[in-house]
Amino acid sequence: MSMRLVDLFAGCGGMSLGFENAGFEIISAYDNWQPAIDIYRQNFTHQINKRDLAVDDITDELIDLAPDIIIGGPPCQDFSIAGKLNLIGSRANLTRIFSLIIAKVRPQWFVMENVYTIERSPIFSEALDIFKKAGYGMTKRVWDASYMNVPQMRKRYFIIGCLGAKDDFMLQLLLDGLSKERMTIRKYLKGTIDTEYIYQHPRNYKRRGIFSIDEPCSTIRSVNRPIPCNYVIHPADKTSDLSKVRPLTTKERSYMQTFPESFKFVGNNGVIEQAIGNAVPVKMAEYIGLKILEYIAAANGNGYQ
Repeated sequence: MSMRLVDLFAGCGGMSLGFENAGFEIISAYDNWQPAIDIYRQNFTHQINKRDLAVDDITDELIDLAPDIIIGGPPCQDFSIAGKLNLIGSRANLTRIFSLIIAKVRPQWFVMENVYTIERSPIFSEALDIFKKAGYGMTKRVWDASYMNVPQMRKRYFIIGCLGAKDDFMLQLLLDGLSKERMTIRKYLKGTIDTEYIYQHPRNYKRRGIFSIDEPCSTIRSVNRPIPCNYVIHPADKTSDLSKVRPLTTKERSYMQTFPESFKFVGNNGVIEQAIGNAVPVKMAEYIGLKILEYIAAANGNGYQ
């Protein structure tokens, strides 16, 4: 029997698709950004509900649904190094709300995803305390997506919680399954890309912007800009010949997030870029989901404690 899953802060569906591919049954999803909901509805048959979890109490709904697992990535802008760090901002409070929902609904499992800077937040410490008092053992760690079959150097923080488990109960299992080498753009796209070098607009000019397709790209963000006419070659850039470099297309950026070619994006280009940049890489979520199912199968055979 498949595990019944609810996705909170589902966005356009990266986490949902990854867990669905791993074998979970998604029974409902929630988000508050209409453009992401519109994309989600194009790609899934189950329901997605528009709710602002900062003000809408959905705990009774979730208790009635009785999910085995709740997953979610509370909006992370307040924790993100890409923006102005605000560790006690309004979006940061959604992390606390997520933890309170878990504590009230008490699914057997939960997975929370966020940016790796979340540990600096006092609200994050409060959320951990809420999870712990609700009886969850937790495996928490920053992971690099490029070792989970994603052609992108994206670091994300995951907490995997299970009622009654010991802390770090899944850590070794997750470590043991990682690839020995990073996934590269060329390997992932199997030679279908028509350039040797790509441009990704850096967060600041202390960082490089030119990458080879024989490495993962940098983190896909919600903006996609062409090479500035005054771009200064960085010492770490993979080529100094700008005629050989181009930015990724919007569809190629969705591939870097490991959305399949069949995944449909709707809306204007700015909305689509933002939805792609905000998503959890599908293959990263799939890896986490598969390892949870592997843990459960082994635990049922008394292979894990």
